[in-house]
Amino acid sequence: MKIAVMGYSGAGKSTLAKKLGRLYDCPVLYLDRIQFEPGWKERDREEAKRMAEAFLNENQDTGWIIDGNYAKFSQERRLAEADLIVFMDYTRRICLWQAVKRYLEYRDKTRESMAEGCREKIDWDFVKWILRDGRDEAHSHQSIKARYPHKTLVVRNRKQLKDSMTRLILRSRERTL
Repeated sequence: MKIAVMGYSGAGKSTLAKKLGRLYDCPVLYLDRIQFEPGWKERDREEAKRMAEAFLNENQDTGWIIDGNYAKFSQERRLAEADLIVFMDYTRRICLWQAVKRYLEYRDKTRESMAEGCREKIDWDFVKWILRDGRDEAHSHQSIKARYPHKTLVVRNRKQLKDSMTRLILRSRERTL
């Protein structure tokens, strides 16, 4: 199974990607890990793109879960090859609340989904990104859903996510029988 997990910052993409990786026994690529180097330094884009391409190539036959949007990191290939695209379209309020909770839980620690040396932080720029900048048309699910309507699942709240996960678990079990 190949699943692209996309959506707004703070929506829970990394948590979902980790769960899907376990469910399907697939490797998970957290794009934040290739976007950043220690200390939140941005990695060279070409190098990051090569890393994303290498992951896609290495897991072409076995499947993958990829967490993140990053259009410049082979997004079109990811979307084309994905069996399922999950877009987490949570409200600004929920995303901000979850980002604050995440910060309180991981403050001064590096989460599994982040590059080494990138300790959890929340600052004004990130808050603006969650509330405004990260929600422009380029980051919207509308264009993705228009291009891939048959395989795009838009999740707007936890109940929809739970219901969708239940269906995926049932489908996964049917395949193994």
